[in-house]
Amino acid sequence: MSATAVVSRPARVAVIGTGGTFAMHARHAFDWVEYGESGVVHPIDDLVEQLDRIDLNIEILPRSFRMIGSTGITPQDWMELAELIRRTVREDPDLSGIVVTHGTATMEETAWFLQLVTDISQPVVLTGAQRPLNTSGSDAMANLRAALAVAAAPQAQGMGVLVVMDGMVFAARDVTKAASFELHAFEASPFGPLGRVDADGSVVLRRRVTSPASSRMLPALDISGATPLPRVDMVVSYAGADGAAIDGLLAAGARGIISIGLAPGRPANAERAALQRAVARGVVVVQAARAARGVVPPQAFLQRDGVLAGGDLAPPKLRILLMLILAQSPQPDAATIQSLLLAH
Repeated sequence: MSATAVVSRPARVAVIGTGGTFAMHARHAFDWVEYGESGVVHPIDDLVEQLDRIDLNIEILPRSFRMIGSTGITPQDWMELAELIRRTVREDPDLSGIVVTHGTATMEETAWFLQLVTDISQPVVLTGAQRPLNTSGSDAMANLRAALAVAAAPQAQGMGVLVVMDGMVFAARDVTKAASFELHAFEASPFGPLGRVDADGSVVLRRRVTSPASSRMLPALDISGATPLPRVDMVVSYAGADGAAIDGLLAAGARGIISIGLAPGRPANAERAALQRAVARGVVVVQAARAARGVVPPQAFLQRDGVLAGGDLAPPKLRILLMLILAQSPQPDAATIQSLLLAH
């Protein structure tokens, strides 16, 4: 037997850049708040070139998408990004995984959309940065290294879409951004992270998630981008809220409304009549709660008003799920929608 050490073949990970803080260039070392004022955004190829030795046996394959601040991303962008991921895997089936660099403001929404429509065995890992690369204490490259480690990890295969930030691994369904500027800005309440990435790049996963929900519950969806997703809006309840915002959404053509109610999941009294008017017009209304750990089970008062229960899914993710349900059936019955909402 040869004494020569055997070098294993490197894992191959595609990195798709979508912009966000990760790609922005700050004006000075402590430009942690208004760095977007510089107007400079770097393509993913340039950022990968700046990635120093990562001490991981990974071949990085950069793929450009477009440069979007995450406050500007739209459902159309989601559909095109999902199609790019599918196409990338079709063209290179030996990939170990895919990393998507993304702005943090809507990262949890993009991750959930991709979880619902991207049915591939390779993990799709979203990551970003709280501080631009050229600032003091930037987390950009550390987050990218951790995301690459997860995307290449054999134990991440079949886990769908994940978010990796500040060394923690989160499920797309549970993750949320809980702080504006802290490096440890992402949480998953109440279930917590799935695992972590240690300092040496090793991946420790203590819990697993199942494969993407689309393969089990949602019928196949054409996400080629030819047809826009149905309009679904959200309205937040507060003391003294009336039906003006709801009536405005109806006038704008909403096909669905997520009512982000007062905990434990009830609209303000003056909103209720407007929600009833929405249901009467064929709009699908789903009741959620604005509490961080809100749960809205089916209840008699909701059934009387024709309103569906949102369960424990966060309101922005309920919106995405309802958009996809409505996109697949012009007139789905309420019982089917309710079943899908609670099953996810």
